[in-house]
Amino acid sequence: MRILMCLYHGEPYLGVAEGDQVRLPATSNNWPAGYRDVSGLIAGGPEALQRLRDALAADANITSVGLEKANFLAPVPRPPKNVMCLGWNYAEHVEETSGSKKLSSDLPEHPIVFTKSASSVTGPYDDVPYFGDVTQEMDWEVELGVVIGRGGRGIPKEQALEHVFGYTVIDDLSARDLQSRHQQFFLGKSLDGACPMGPWIVTADEIPDPQNLNLSCRVNGITKQSSNTRHMIFGVATTIAVLSRGMTLEPGDVIATGTPSGVGFTREPPEFLKSGDVVECEVEGIGVIRNRMGSQ
Repeated sequence: MRILMCLYHGEPYLGVAEGDQVRLPATSNNWPAGYRDVSGLIAGGPEALQRLRDALAADANITSVGLEKANFLAPVPRPPKNVMCLGWNYAEHVEETSGSKKLSSDLPEHPIVFTKSASSVTGPYDDVPYFGDVTQEMDWEVELGVVIGRGGRGIPKEQALEHVFGYTVIDDLSARDLQSRHQQFFLGKSLDGACPMGPWIVTADEIPDPQNLNLSCRVNGITKQSSNTRHMIFGVATTIAVLSRGMTLEPGDVIATGTPSGVGFTREPPEFLKSGDVVECEVEGIGVIRNRMGSQ
């Protein structure tokens, strides 16, 4: 299923994309209030997901809106924690960033983990504020997003994918000058609107192998990144196992799994986003998010 959040009559509702329609079971009077949004649905576990499937199958007259008219929100508008992110998780990105061809010695032995503020999350088609007085070096990063369904601590790698609710698309927008200036990632990754996400969550049953998905990023229609998740250094299962060793993962937690080569700051000359630029990030089997760099 393609599970999403959208506005309906000015209120946020859980929705399911089917064909060219978005069905809105949460608008029904008999729909449980606790499952009105995606976060509640995830927290409800397999029982809630099955209830959603049954409701969609049983009632052909569920309120729906055209896909093109739906006002999409991020599928997890406010994750329970900061968005957990991996750096240097594609070998070619390590190469372009380090400037070294000696990949065997440069590849990280353990995942490099940082976070983006939960308040940076924005919708899949929203304009992203352009803070020209804060940064002049905003960069693009297409990533596969992982949404945790069943939480836990000390999750074995062999069982890790059983804890995934589904997958989404993330653009890990990054202010490179802030990263350099402050000598850490958090501020440069956490500007308002710097984490476009969506357009929906594709449930894990529809993506049995997250390590074989094409992903790409286009800026103003020009392809900047193109790769496949099989080139990750640390796959989804390994990442979940490592993160959960001493930290409890919770339902609704979001993990951004790293970006491939082709980012702007490593280009010659460097390229950065400016007001009016349109960034499209796409992951095979999930969809496309499209965000314009707006004004402050």
